[in-house]
Amino acid sequence: MSKAAARRPGAGTETSTEAHVGTRIRHARLTRGWTLEKLAGAVDCSVSALSKIENRKANPSIPMLHKICHALGTNIATLFAADDDEDAVVTRGRDRPALTTDQLRSGTGISLERLVPLLPSCLLQGYLHIVEPGGYSNDTLQHEGEEVGYVVEGVLELNVNGRVYTAQAGDSFFFRSELPHSYRNPGETVTRVVWINTPPTF
Repeated sequence: MSKAAARRPGAGTETSTEAHVGTRIRHARLTRGWTLEKLAGAVDCSVSALSKIENRKANPSIPMLHKICHALGTNIATLFAADDDEDAVVTRGRDRPALTTDQLRSGTGISLERLVPLLPSCLLQGYLHIVEPGGYSNDTLQHEGEEVGYVVEGVLELNVNGRVYTAQAGDSFFFRSELPHSYRNPGETVTRVVWINTPPTF
C-alpha cells in the first residue's frame, strides 16, 4: 500500500474493490485472449511487473493503470466498481474509497479519493486528488473527454499541451483530455483538488 494513501480513518488497509483490481485486469486480458507478454508489450511494461499487479503484489501507477485499461478496452470505473455502488447517493468522508498507487518519490506522491461511484454506466468520473509536496503525475496522459477541477487547498502546477499553468486554492481549471497533460505540487503543503472528467475513460 502507498504511504500516501489518504490521511483518514480506515486508510492504509486493502478494500474489497482494490483486492479485485488485479483479478479484473487478468480477466479482461484473458477475455481478449492476450498473454502477459502481449499486454506487457502494449503498455511498455515488464511481464514480471504485470504479473505482480494481477496477483496483488504491486499497485500500478496511475498512468500505467490508464495504459492497461486503454489496451484492454476497459476503464478504471469497471476495475474499481464495488458491488454496493449502484445504490450509493451519499458517501461519508470517513468511508470515501481511496485509489492507491506506488508513485511515491522521496516520501511524496499522489492518492485519489473517489467522489463518483465507479460504474460503467456513469458519465462522470470524479476524485479528490491529494498531492503531497513535491508529488507529481509520473507520465504525461492523453485520453478522450474533458476535465474540470477546483483547487480546494494548496497549489497545483498543470502542464497542458506543453504550457504550464499555476492554480491556487479557490481557482478552477478546464481542458480537453486529448491534450497531453501532467501535474505536480510545487508547494510545501498538501494540495487537494476536486477533479472531474467525462467520459470515465481514465
